[in-house]
Amino acid sequence: METLVERGCGLDVHQATVVACLLTVRKDGKVQKQVRTFGTTTRELFSMREWLLSQGCTHVAIAYASHCTSLGLRDILD
Repeated sequence: METLVERGCGLDVHQATVVACLLTVRKDGKVQKQVRTFGTTTRELFSMREWLLSQGCTHVAIAYASHCTSLGLRDILD
């Protein structure tokens, strides 16, 4: 199977936390998984952004709980 995204992250957004699952395809073709949990304060969201950038993440998919769509997460990740 062809790899389309080598460094992508799925975010599961809750009221008080954001769980980030970063998948990275290594040079040997194996997938490395890192899972981190962040708070939803602006400081924590910027910390998550910096971690994703430091890991070379190029794509993010976001799953919001219905009551959490106003966090401004997309503005911070742009």
